[in-house]
Amino acid sequence: MVRIGAHVDQDDPRGHAAAVDADVVQFFLGDPQGWKGPVVPEKAADLRDSGVDVYIHAPYVINVATANNRIRIPSRKLLGQHLAAAADLGAKGLIVHGGHVGKDDDPQGGFDNWRKVFERLEDRRVPVLIENTAGGGNAMARKLERIARLWEALDGFDVGFCLDTCHAHAGGEDLVGLVERVRAITGRVDLVHCNDSRDAFDSGADRHANLGAGRIDPELILGVCRAAGAPIVVETPGAGQADDIAFLRKHL
Repeated sequence: MVRIGAHVDQDDPRGHAAAVDADVVQFFLGDPQGWKGPVVPEKAADLRDSGVDVYIHAPYVINVATANNRIRIPSRKLLGQHLAAAADLGAKGLIVHGGHVGKDDDPQGGFDNWRKVFERLEDRRVPVLIENTAGGGNAMARKLERIARLWEALDGFDVGFCLDTCHAHAGGEDLVGLVERVRAITGRVDLVHCNDSRDAFDSGADRHANLGAGRIDPELILGVCRAAGAPIVVETPGAGQADDIAFLRKHL
């Protein structure tokens, strides 16, 4: 049985894990929309020796791909700070979105900027797990063709991948056979963000729904989870997370 858990509030991750019967927790270390450095919550120490696996999600504002120096440079700094904090917590990985470049920019510049991140990375105790994204016309990791170019740019580095089912659906990627197509590019799937989607296929909208309450056939979501064989985190509305985890345990 794969490890299954949820994205929870950072105030008491172990307590929230127990409330939804999670083997795995994912949380932020601060404001996901802010530029302040990571703050490790006091109760995060309770996770040590708890048997609950920890993943940290980097702030949404991080965009290391952009050509805008005022965003890219602080993004690299913030990513490094979160990697160090995640390592100190014993996390299994740090999830970060692939980012994007401007609508008129050459996407190759974004791929090159990602390579510079790994060339300069000092703290490698925790793997960086790049996550596919739902929207953005010039995104680095929405379409598989772009993910392939990103992995080509990162050739030679140990880079992990986080596969989000809602993002794939909303981003226009068919979930049938998706894991196999991703692995053909990245060689791995380290974590599954198991989410239904409130919006239609290829909508570009990143809005999660509880399993069975959105626009994705639950069997397709289960198929991704089975094929990946990786730890699973539901990032669904909190009131239904316990039911989502129970549903996955029952059908996997």
